[in-house]
Amino acid sequence: MARTMRRIAAAAIAGLTVAVVAACGGASEGPNESPALVPGARTDGKLTIGISFDQPGIGLKDGTSYRGFDVETATYVAKALGVPEANITWREATGSDREKLLMSGEVDLVFSTYSITDERKQVVDFAGPYFVAHQDLLVRRNDTEITGPETLNGKDLCSVPGTTSAANVVQQYQGRITLKELPHFSDCVRALADSQVDAVTTDDVILAGYASEPQYQGALKVVGRGFSDETYGVGVKKGNTVLRDQVNEALKQYVADGSWRRALGITVAPSGYALPGPPNPGTA
Repeated sequence: MARTMRRIAAAAIAGLTVAVVAACGGASEGPNESPALVPGARTDGKLTIGISFDQPGIGLKDGTSYRGFDVETATYVAKALGVPEANITWREATGSDREKLLMSGEVDLVFSTYSITDERKQVVDFAGPYFVAHQDLLVRRNDTEITGPETLNGKDLCSVPGTTSAANVVQQYQGRITLKELPHFSDCVRALADSQVDAVTTDDVILAGYASEPQYQGALKVVGRGFSDETYGVGVKKGNTVLRDQVNEALKQYVADGSWRRALGITVAPSGYALPGPPNPGTA
C-alpha cells in the first residue's frame, strides 16, 4: 500500500510540473506580453538600451513614452532576459555615438536601426539580424527628376554622420552629389520639406515612417528604388558573448511565436511599407 501511495504522489507531482511548464510556455505571445525566459537569462536586474528617439514607426520618444518597432523588439528581448519594461532605461543612440555608448558601457544593448557591417564588428558584437531594410531616397512629392540613385548627379543629399547610408553615398557618388550631414534624420526631413536639400537618404523603412507623418503626408514620397541591403542587428559590447547569445535566443523566440510580425503590424505597417519575411536570428 505504501508503495502504491508513493507512485500516486509521484504521478501527481509530475502532472503538476507539466501543467506549470505548459502555462509558462503556452501559446504565442504578443509583443507586450512576457515571453518565457531564454536559457541562462537573468531573473532580475535592469537594462539600459539605446534606441532612436526621432524615427516614426521605429524608435520615437513621445513625451515620456517610447514607441516603434525597435522599442517593441527591445522590450520583448528584455523580458526574455528577465527584465520587465519598468526596469528598462531608454537612452538615445544616434548614428554617430552607438559604438561609443557600447564601448563605454553607458548602454547594455543598442536597438537603433543598427546595420551589421564588418567594420563595426571590429569594435562591437552583434546579435541578430532581426530586420532587413534597403537604402532608398525620400524626395518632395512633385519631384520628377530623382527616380533612383542614377539620377542624383548634381543633387544635394542629406544624411546623418556615422550611418551606412552616408558612407554608401560618399563611396558610390563622390564628386557627383553634395552630401549635407545633420545630427538627426528628422533634421534632414525638415530640410527637404523646406527645399534646402533635394533628397534624404537612409533605409526605406525609416523614410516610409517620415513620409506617413501628418505634416509630411502628400508633401514627400519614397522613391522606392532600394540600392543596398541594410541588415539590422542588436549592438552588444565587444566580447560579451553570453549576452549576445541570450539576445539571439530571445530573437529566435520573437520570430517563432509570431510576436515579430505582430510588432511590425502595429508599428511599421500603418505607413504602407511592404513587410518583408522574417530574418534568421543568430547568423549576424
